[in-house]
Amino acid sequence: MSAIHAAFEDTDAALVPYITAGDPTPDATAAQVRALAAGGADVIELGLPFSEPIADGPTIQNAIQRALDAGMTPDRFLDLVSGLDVDVPLVCMTYFNLIYQYGDDRGIEPFVEAAADAGLAGLIVPDLPVEESDALKAACDAHGLDLVFIVAPTTRGERLERVLERVSGFVYVQARLGTTGARADVSDQTHDSLARLAEADVPRAVGFGVSKGEHAREIVAAGAEGVVAGSVFVDIIAEKGTDAADELETTARELKEGAVAGVAPRPERT
Repeated sequence: MSAIHAAFEDTDAALVPYITAGDPTPDATAAQVRALAAGGADVIELGLPFSEPIADGPTIQNAIQRALDAGMTPDRFLDLVSGLDVDVPLVCMTYFNLIYQYGDDRGIEPFVEAAADAGLAGLIVPDLPVEESDALKAACDAHGLDLVFIVAPTTRGERLERVLERVSGFVYVQARLGTTGARADVSDQTHDSLARLAEADVPRAVGFGVSKGEHAREIVAAGAEGVVAGSVFVDIIAEKGTDAADELETTARELKEGAVAGVAPRPERT
């Protein structure tokens, strides 16, 4: 069992917060990660900034731009990760072009090897179709990294079967169509997506729009093993800048408590 899967197994309901590494400055990220861990995060998703983040909404796009303006690069990202001293698995979310272009020679192996050496536990690559993921999956397996896939409300049939054959760590359940961003409610599509993934042999974590403890409670009560939340944390960083740590910890704790509160009515998986 991987470190990410074990983190889900070790808690009643997992919290997976996202922040963009380097926002507002590379030096601020370590304190943000420690705050999220102190607030109850079980896995932390770190965004490696890319100039064309097609899966992300305006909130995270702006964070990515701030991080790029502050000098975040793949090498600086990996150096930052290697210096983090937290007992929480770290997952890199980035785009395939950065992985492929890393190093002196084009290809995925240099980045995956460097990611493992830096201490990352897994990768999320939202623009990589599952049909084209064999090489990255093989490299991740060779270096002990999980490859987490995002399952959209429209992911069905053979494509869903391919995802479930290749995914490891957890499956990221996209709560609604569109890009990331905080929402006022939980999408009705969430329940259908969880039902389609009932046979998955990895935990299911729902993201895209999670911003309140009540959202986390409802999602876990519907059957999820965890929640992913990003824009709510990125909004705090946008407002507080380098002084965001205390509010990040408080918000993480609220979401974690909400997730755990959803466990009692959660249906048993078949």
